[in-house]
Amino acid sequence: TTPERTQLLRALGAEIVYSPGAEGSNGAISLAQELASENPELFMPFQYGNEANPRVHEEATGPEILAQVPDLDVFVAGLGTGGTLTGVGRCLKRERSGVRVVAAEPLPGELVSGLRSLDEGFVPPVLDASVLDDRYLVSNRDALVGVRRLMREEGLFAGLSSGAVLSVALRVAAVMGRGTIAMLLADGGWKYLSTDLWTRDLNELSDELEGSVLW
Repeated sequence: TTPERTQLLRALGAEIVYSPGAEGSNGAISLAQELASENPELFMPFQYGNEANPRVHEEATGPEILAQVPDLDVFVAGLGTGGTLTGVGRCLKRERSGVRVVAAEPLPGELVSGLRSLDEGFVPPVLDASVLDDRYLVSNRDALVGVRRLMREEGLFAGLSSGAVLSVALRVAAVMGRGTIAMLLADGGWKYLSTDLWTRDLNELSDELEGSVLW
């Protein structure tokens, strides 16, 4: 994990327990569930399996997107817990026929912070895959290029998963011709300041991040 996350958690008084880095977020989820089952005083909100996650996006995020983008053709978001894609997707499919819902997903074996590959063995319980029209695979390097473009061209201080979403949105735009795309950037850049994400050599940083988990 990056120092920014650790510092924030410690400032909030949290005790930090680390899972093996090679296991990625799947290992962290498994360890958290184990600790919660062993100690009745612990509560695990469990975003991946809590129906409140997709429900709030169906009831709030989806309607907000439709209100702001009435001529929407495609919605793109990162595949993380599955809550955003499921909730927003259900709302869009119900309220606007023809809207496509597209997931940005890491290439198998690649670790893009904030996103997960369904091929890695864990499918979030809240994910309703029936709302997905397409899954676009994205690499760490794609995410890095995207996050730098967001800062340089739009002044948006976003994180790696947001760079991945931009990368996918641009690929969708390249093949659709005309139309309107909305993308949801759920990751802030503050968590990556210590990695010099915006200033280091792209090739060097891409090689260093390969196989790393920046949760």
